[in-house]
Amino acid sequence: MTEQQLREQMVTLARSMFERGYATGGAGNLSLKLPNGHFLATPTGSSFGRLDAERLSVVDIDGNHISGDRPSKEVAFHLAIYRNNSECNAIVHLHSTYLTALSCLEGLDTDNAIKPFTPYFVMRIGKLPVIPYLRPGDPRIAEELAKRAADYRAFLLANHGPVVTGSDLIDAIDNAEELEETAKLALMLDGKSIRYLSDEEITDLQGRGK
Repeated sequence: MTEQQLREQMVTLARSMFERGYATGGAGNLSLKLPNGHFLATPTGSSFGRLDAERLSVVDIDGNHISGDRPSKEVAFHLAIYRNNSECNAIVHLHSTYLTALSCLEGLDTDNAIKPFTPYFVMRIGKLPVIPYLRPGDPRIAEELAKRAADYRAFLLANHGPVVTGSDLIDAIDNAEELEETAKLALMLDGKSIRYLSDEEITDLQGRGK
């Protein structure tokens, strides 16, 4: 796809997420890798429902602002993932309801916040490590994500929300939506007797993709 097509795709997909309740106000941000090696990102404070294709931010791998409106300060942690995972071509960061609620719970397994109970979580996400709480914009978020970027497709920022990667923006958004639905189910099933997937069943699913 050309840069212009990618710009228009980001606006269209972001608006769809906004209209379906995955994003509210100016919360969250998106980014993707451009054909020239730069990165397209949502501007600081922008709403997913009101993006302008011509005003999207462009930065280089070092975070230098190339063009468009000023990028979100959180683009720094997007770039940390790109630098450490060559297969990642797009990133979605949300403050979506159920994943943010999950991120606020005490006692989460920091290696995997959701014990697998659906095959789709295993095939799309695998595991969901928890990043310890750090204030939004803290440069240590990028450091923590960089350590884990090569090994995981998604991350849960404690008391904050999810960061989800993909091979392109559509894939990243599909992964984010599947993860949000899994968090919703996990919270709905809290206190009930759940049939979790066995280790053998998880192994059978791993590597099968989406």
